[in-house]
Amino acid sequence: MTEAKSYQIPKHLVWEAWKQVKANRGSAGVDGVSIEEFEKDLKRNLYKI
Repeated sequence: MTEAKSYQIPKHLVWEAWKQVKANRGSAGVDGVSIEEFEKDLKRNLYKI
């Protein structure tokens, strides 16, 4: 990724959002990635968000 993100989101907000999705047993999104698949590389995937 060579381009900077257009705005900053604090890491703790991303982490709290992830915990809520997981607690609600969120389903695969438009990309088709399940919670289990996303969690396999959680650190990298959360960074992308």
